[in-house]
Amino acid sequence: MSQHFLLSRPAKTLSLASVFRMSDTEAEAMFRKVRWPETDGAPVCSHCGGLNAYECRRPNGLLRFRCRACREDFTITSGTLFAFHKLPLRGYLAATAIFCNEVKGKSALAISRDLGLSYKAAFVLLHKLREAMAEEMKGRKLGGEGTVAEIDGGYFGGYVKPANHVENRRDRRLACNQTGKRKAVVIIRERNGRSLPAVFRTEGQALSFIRARIAKGTIINADEGSSWDALHATYEMKRVNHEEAYSLNGACTNWAEEFFSRMRRAEQGHHHHIAGPYLLRYAQEASWREDHRRVSNGDQAHMVSGLAMKRGPSVDFCGYWQRQSLIH
Repeated sequence: MSQHFLLSRPAKTLSLASVFRMSDTEAEAMFRKVRWPETDGAPVCSHCGGLNAYECRRPNGLLRFRCRACREDFTITSGTLFAFHKLPLRGYLAATAIFCNEVKGKSALAISRDLGLSYKAAFVLLHKLREAMAEEMKGRKLGGEGTVAEIDGGYFGGYVKPANHVENRRDRRLACNQTGKRKAVVIIRERNGRSLPAVFRTEGQALSFIRARIAKGTIINADEGSSWDALHATYEMKRVNHEEAYSLNGACTNWAEEFFSRMRRAEQGHHHHIAGPYLLRYAQEASWREDHRRVSNGDQAHMVSGLAMKRGPSVDFCGYWQRQSLIH
């Protein structure tokens, strides 16, 4: 029996011990190369794009640069997802390494214990890393002539706890007895390729998204759900009735089901409650982990850090808890 990839030596190229053995200078040098790969780590002004900048450290020793062209100060994380950070750079590298080492996700409570952070800081940090992962999926189109793609949907959130006594229990299938928080995560996944998730109220509302993101000429595999019937007019479809078989006559949705397996395990084992406005972020995280499941943990951490450095400050989570306190 062949060895699972996660047990092999190529899967483990970064350890948390090696991160904590790093000096602050080594962590700074690594982040500089991630932020400015075109100049091999030489600083590029985030205000004017100038290349003539020099080190001007803060009184507490934190690295800062000053541009000779515009005279503005900036740091390695200025204008990125990690802007306005409070942790040292080595802490962000450790958080990214821990996050990537967990193949099904990492809870904010667990990482707050690992790194000695408050729950609020860990919550925001993990959502910023998910936001970085989502950056890779922007504008993604899947499929093509002769390519096989699978689609499927799964419902998350809106759990209604049954009453203790049988006579007080309600039929949770009826809309009047539901919370309204239940949403469908729809996944598009190429065979041996990439994936793309989205969130809708029902599976049937995903049809326009599917048509926009799957190229013409793609062969689509789906189950017998009536939500997908309208796609027969646009694509060659192969359907499988899961009451009869998981795979039949060359049709199956096993690749899509793998995505939902990972996401369900993340929900049940780590997060426990996946719903609401950030359901899409959890789906994008599960999709990214599926797409890069054969990539070493060191390369994954480098990729996530690079995506975070390319994206601007988070609209959703920059000052998140300050906004929440104003609301309440």
